[in-house]
Amino acid sequence: MCWRPLCQFLWLWSYLSYVQAVPIQKVQDDTKTLIKTIVTRINDISHTQSVSAKQRVTGLDFIPGLHPILSLSKMDQTLAVYQQILTSLPSRNVVQISNDLENLRDLLHLLASSKSCSLPQTSDMQKLESLGGVLEASLYSTEVVALSRLQGSLQNILRQLDLSPEC
Repeated sequence: MCWRPLCQFLWLWSYLSYVQAVPIQKVQDDTKTLIKTIVTRINDISHTQSVSAKQRVTGLDFIPGLHPILSLSKMDQTLAVYQQILTSLPSRNVVQISNDLENLRDLLHLLASSKSCSLPQTSDMQKLESLGGVLEASLYSTEVVALSRLQGSLQNILRQLDLSPEC
């Protein structure tokens, strides 16, 4: 009889019995903390204070506005659009915010999987076709409006997380 596979199995079993999953409350708390961090980063960029998130700017309608009720899927889709916009901007102000959005989306995916939801991956999302022309015409305005609306969306997501959103 070969004892080696049995010993490996028992060793693995003992290890797995001690491994614990990350509590979902910890993931939700980390998500809220990251949202607050991103909002603070946006506040630190002084020129974002000049535009209201509700203000309509011609040509920038592709930048998401506020939605009253957000599901986890809609939150992820909205953040994916903002991430796509921010990665297209040449400004150094938005690099860390874009990275934070990627981490935030990963946390939302964890929250969704805890509810047995499956969120679409970024590759399944549509690319913003009008983005190139708008960036050439108005880089500064696009950055200001995007960051202002992102800040409003993040605060809305923060409120929605307290209500335990659906898939």
